[in-house]
Order: sequence, then structure tokens, then C-alpha cells
Amino acid sequence: MLKATLRSFLAHKGRLLLSALAVMLSVAFVAGSLIFSDTVSRTFDRLFASSSADVTVTPREDLESSVPTGALRTLPASLAERLSRVDGVAAGHADVEAGNITVVDAGNRSLGSTTGAPTLAVDWHLSEHSVVELTSGRAPRGPGQAVLDADTADAKGVEIGDTLTIQARPGSFRVEIVGIATFTTTNPGAALVFLDPEVAAAELLGSAGLATGISLTAAPGVSDEVLKQRVAAELGPGPYTVRTADETARTSAEQLGGFLDVIKYVMLGFAGIAVLVGVFLIVNTFSMLIAQRTRELGLLRALGADRRQVRRSVLAEAVLLGLVGSTLGLAAGIGLAYGLIGLMSLVGMNLDAAEMVIGWATPVTAYAVGLGVTFVAAYLPARRAAGVSPMAALVDAEVAGVGRPLRARAVAGAVLGALGVAALAGCAVARETSTAALLLGVGVFLTLVATVVAGPLLVRPVIRVLGAAFPVLFGAVGRMSRRNALRNPRRTGATAAALMVGLALVGGMSVAGASMSRSFDEQIDRTLGADFVVQNANLLPFTPELTERVRDTEGVGRVVRQRFAPLAVRLPDGRRIETTAAGYDDGVDDVANVTYTRGDTAAALADGNLAMDADFAAEHDVRVGDTVPVEFPGGRRAELTVAALTGMAGGEGFGMRGGLFLGIATVERYLPGGLDSALYVNAAPGTDAGTLGDRLETALEPYPQVRARDQADYKELVHDQIAVLLYLVYALLGLAIVIAVMGVVNTLALSVVERTREIGLLRAIGLSRRQLRRMVRLESVVIAVFGAVLGLALGLVWGVCVQRVLALEGLTAFAVPWTTIVAVVVGSALIGVAAALLPALRASRMNVLEAIAHD
Repeated sequence: MLKATLRSFLAHKGRLLLSALAVMLSVAFVAGSLIFSDTVSRTFDRLFASSSADVTVTPREDLESSVPTGALRTLPASLAERLSRVDGVAAGHADVEAGNITVVDAGNRSLGSTTGAPTLAVDWHLSEHSVVELTSGRAPRGPGQAVLDADTADAKGVEIGDTLTIQARPGSFRVEIVGIATFTTTNPGAALVFLDPEVAAAELLGSAGLATGISLTAAPGVSDEVLKQRVAAELGPGPYTVRTADETARTSAEQLGGFLDVIKYVMLGFAGIAVLVGVFLIVNTFSMLIAQRTRELGLLRALGADRRQVRRSVLAEAVLLGLVGSTLGLAAGIGLAYGLIGLMSLVGMNLDAAEMVIGWATPVTAYAVGLGVTFVAAYLPARRAAGVSPMAALVDAEVAGVGRPLRARAVAGAVLGALGVAALAGCAVARETSTAALLLGVGVFLTLVATVVAGPLLVRPVIRVLGAAFPVLFGAVGRMSRRNALRNPRRTGATAAALMVGLALVGGMSVAGASMSRSFDEQIDRTLGADFVVQNANLLPFTPELTERVRDTEGVGRVVRQRFAPLAVRLPDGRRIETTAAGYDDGVDDVANVTYTRGDTAAALADGNLAMDADFAAEHDVRVGDTVPVEFPGGRRAELTVAALTGMAGGEGFGMRGGLFLGIATVERYLPGGLDSALYVNAAPGTDAGTLGDRLETALEPYPQVRARDQADYKELVHDQIAVLLYLVYALLGLAIVIAVMGVVNTLALSVVERTREIGLLRAIGLSRRQLRRMVRLESVVIAVFGAVLGLALGLVWGVCVQRVLALEGLTAFAVPWTTIVAVVVGSALIGVAAALLPALRASRMNVLEAIAHD
């Protein structure tokens, strides 16, 4: 049986190639994501380990914010001298590092990264833990001098002698580049500007007596842990965090982990789509191969092979296919990881491909995925092969599955579909977001499985409708193409299912994206009353001097600042909620339309008061007039009175969870040093909004990272952010289409082989090569459109349910992107034409006599 299995596998290697490619794609994304994430993790682990001081002292970070506030936590620089006298400390240094800055060149171009990496100004202090070395020029000495990292200098065309402007919280100042420093380790993509240590604190923090941290070097023979204990004892209880080098490296790695997880999960999402779609392709391939080998399998049974041996033979072919596909996929995964490393270098993260990490878990996972996919996909066809009767050897080969009843599929599909519909209905009426999201996930999974299971039942009624015009338009050729698609519902359903998965995903997310865009448009129309919103392009805070520049612009009337503050509020029901509140100047009613159920803006912004979303307040038993304890960063505490309740779902921009907002004076008191995140600007009476827009654009020229947007621009910004998510979905669709096209090509190619004799007879009675190619193409088109119709119908149902989940967060509008839907259907027809090119060409080139004699 082993020889027979190998001979059969090699005999059909061409037919199995596309299935192997499907396995390869899924394995490649799994292996590539693991190799890339392991390489980045190892690289940064070494970076953090080598650059961390033996012991560091930093201000305690007791609250985290989901949005940047621009505030820098500081400590006294004199603490370095005090801690240097601790037994076991060889040296101490007061560090200055500011990330709330913007650096622009003489042409008003921002030198910051566009990929989210920080722009940092740091004091120049070389030690054994430094990540850079001076490679040209000299170190900065005194005011007005700086050193720039080599990667930023190369990327932005900055040379020694050039002048840069650094916009910091205390104010803007100019520096001349006197040196270039090169990274000695991996460059994480940050732009670094180094200043003279005696100048850095005054220019960046506003006082020479402040620092952002203290770095301590242990004396010989003193361990980091022992030194940490001594330093902690010297400091006593207070607003400081003391870490060893290992702890600092671990904390930094955890912060980086979120970025790596995004990349890993996106790639694993691609792998999941490839696996799911590939399963349909492999099932179809093995089913058709077994159907074509009915006589061969019958002969094996007649010669004494039992059912188990036949089943094992087919599964052995699947394992061989999995081994080939997994091996190719592992090699492709290494190539994919290499490409990602190169891509990272383009955005400033210089990884070394020579240090690529391929751990033992990567090949194990790759082969587990590849072998598992093929084994599972081939199991049902293998069972069907084991059921071939020895009598089949005495008759012509028959197509397995034709004519067999679909009752089992009908029952299973109905049960799963009913459960899925029930889950989606529960999602639509749920009141809690978490419950609705859970039911949505269950409903999506069950309805997808139900549609795949029951797909063959839908083939005949749907394809009869989709192909109804074929006989009229194409005559007998159109009639035969439709009949060919209807000939084997199982095969047609499985072929279309591969395309259906991707299109269902696109349909659902397109509806969700369109609904989100329309909801935000309605919210902006309803709540935003300002003529312009001034914001940083990457939504980071900006310096106070920019605010003053906007206020001083001719024609500016009302200016309302927005500033965020992380806080924790203790509610009457005993819960402690960490969230982010927004602070505003008086005059919010002039630039926004805020709806209140109790109270008003004047009460909300008064000193010692705050406003809260009414639904959030009801959930936690909060009433107007209640006083709630609030914790701010740095251990600052306050008792604030709930003076107003807003009736705007989710706060509609006023704060995060809970919709908390308060006066900006209160924010400044408890979070000093914060920066403005946005300015809401109205034109003064007598000034046209268009004229003011031109003046603001001129005033903001020195700040290339900041824009003044009117309502239309603001909507466009929101649409662009939503589009990023949709682009990912479309990329997933592209992968699904690639594999689905493989499936259609494979199905048609095997179908042509299966119908060789029939095609020969058709050619003998007068069917031309052109008509034959058209027949195959039309069959492919109707299968592809069938998959598109099923996928889009399923996706629209999912999209409706996703919108109901979004409605619980205040995004209540519903929209269907009909242009996208129509484009997908037309695109599916084109996909069908493209997938049929090779099979149709092969069919048309058959020798008529050899085809008629084919057995």
C-alpha cells in the first residue's frame, strides 16, 4: 500500500500543487509572524539590557492614560548627589529626557517619525550604558548646541552646522547641530536630539533643578538587587519607583509588547484566513481525486485491501502534501520575516537580518499547522474513499457524492443556523456591550459554519436564478455551463465557500465602517460648533506658545482649550474606575453643543466640579450633588462635586469612559505641566471663516505637525482613521481571493480532466474551441458570483449586528456602502473569468479522438 500511495501521490503532483500552495500560504504567515516577533523581542531585550543603568529612580507612575497628556513627571536633580553617597553607589547622574517636544528644521519640516516612534530630547551623557557614540563633530557645549542621531540626520538631510528649532513646553529655542551620534544598538525608530546636560533641564523642563530620572552605577562587588534595597531605604516611602537593570529592561519590553502583539496578531489573522480558505480547497481537491480514482480504489479493494488500508492510503497522501506545503511554507515564512525586517528599516527601526531568530517552536508550529490542516481537510474524503465498493472496478468511474441525499447537511445546517441566528438576535437586543460582543462572536461563527454546511442546498435554487440569462445570452453553451455548475452541488458549494469567507468578512466590516463614518459625521454635525479645530497630526499635545499664537491671530474670536488628565474616581457603589477626563475653558457652549439631563456647562466647569455621562452615573448610583473622591497622577487627591449629567451617549468626545469633563483650571491644579491636545476656535464677529482659515494656516507655518481643520476636514480625518481598519480587512480579502482563485482553478482543472470524454463528444458533434472556452468561463463566473452573493448576504447580516454593538457606544447611524457591494459582485465575476483562463485553454486544446477514447 505504501508503494501504491507514493505512486498515486506522484501521479497527481500537478493536481496537488495548488493545494500545497494553500498550505504554504497559511504556514508562511504563521512562521513569518513567529520569526519576526521573536527577532524583534530578542533584539530589544538586548537593547534594554545593555542600555539600562544598574539602578534607576523615576517618579512613580500610579495612573496610566489612554491618551497623551504632555505632562512630564519630574524629581529634584539634587537627588542624584544625595543618592551618590549611598553605600555601594559608584556614580549617580540626573537624567533629562523629554518626549513632549517637536523638532523642525529651517524649512519648517518636522524631524519626528511618522510611524508613531517618539521624538526625544535628551541630555548628552555617555556611559557604558549609552546607546549611541559620537561619530562626527563634537559634543554639545553650552546653550544653542545639539547632537542629532545619524539615522534621523540621514533621513531628513540634516548636516553639521544646520539649525533646528525645538518646541518644548517652556518655549521654543534654536540649536545648531555640532555633532552626529550613531546608534551602537538597534535603533527603535526614535529621533534623538542631545543637549548639553547643564542646558537640557532648563530648556526642556523649565528649571535646572529638575530631572526626569536618576541613573546609578553599582560599585564593584555590589549586586543590583542589594543596591536597589539600599537606595529604597534611603528614599523611604515617597513618590518614587526604584528598579534594577533587569526590572527596567522587563518593563520596557512589556511596553514594546503591545506594538509587537499588534503585528503578530495581524499576521496570525492572515494565517487564519489562509487556513480556513485552504481547508475548502483541499477538501475539494481530495474529493475530486477520489471520485476520479473510483475504479483504482475498487481494484485495490478487489485485490484484498480493506477499508482501513484505503483510508490510510488517502490520509498518507494528505500527510505528504502537508509535509511539502509546510516545508515550502517554513521557507516562505523565513523570507516573509526577512521582508518585514527590511520594511521596519524603511520606517526607522533598524533590525539586523543576520540576527534573525528561529526558535524551536517556529518549525514545530509550522509543521503542526500544515499537517493538521491537510489531515483534517482530507479526513472526510478519506472515509468516502474507504467506502468504495470492489464492484466499482467493474464499471466506469463515477463522481462521488453526485445524487447522494443532502438530508444530513440540511439538518446540521438548520440547527447551526438557528443557533447562530438566535445568538445574533440576542446581540441585537443586548443592553451591555460586552454581552453583545460575545453573542456577536458566537453568532458569526455559527452562521458561517451553517452556511458552509448548507451551501450545497443553496446551489440549485441560487445558481438557477444567477444563470437564468445564460441560455438567452449564450444559447446552448450558456445552458450547458449552468448545468455543469449544478451537476455536483457539494463541489460547487465547497468551491464557492472559499470566496464566500473573504467576502462575508468584507461585507460585514464595510457596513460597520460605513456606519461608523456616518455616526461620527452626525456626531460632529450635532456637537461641534467651532469653526476650526486645531490639532496635532498625530493627536499629540502641543506647546503653550502655539496656543498663544492662535489666540493672537487676527480675526480669532473664542478659543477653548482641551486638555486630558488621567484620573481614578471612587464611586458611591464602591468601585474605583481609572479613566481619562477632559478639561475645557469657559465658553464650551460657543464651540460645542452639549446636551445635559441635569445641570449646565457653567456648573460643570466651576472650580471643584465635574460633569459625568448620565448612563454611567445611573450605573454607579451617582446623583447630581454627590461628592466623589478623585485621584490624579503624582498622588494628588481631590473631592469633586458632580454638578452636571450629560445625555450624550459615550460622552461624544468629552472624556473617555464615563464621559467625565471639568474645568481646565481644575486640571491645571492637579496635573501641572500638561499640554493642550486641541483648540476649538471661532471667528470673531465680522471675520469670514474662510479668511480666518487662511490666517490660521499662515500662523501655524512654524508648526508643521499642527493643522486647523474645519468640520469637513475633521470628518475627513475621522474617515481616514476608520479606513486604516478597512484597509486591513481588504488585505485579508486579497489573501482569501488568491486562495479562492486557486480553488476555482483547481476545481475547473480537475473537472475538465473528469469530463474529458464528455468534452471530446461535444467537440465531435460540432462544439468549437471558442464555445468550449466560453462554457468553462461561464461555469467559473456563476460559481464565483454564487460565492459572492452568499458572502455578501452573510456579511450584511453581520454588519447589521456589528452596528448594534456600536450603537451601545453611541454610534447609532446605520449605512450600507452599496458602491462597495456592487464593486465586489462585479469583481467576483471578473475573478471567475480569470480563474477559468488556464482550465478553459486546456480543455480547448484536447485532441478530440483521444478525449473520446479516454477512460
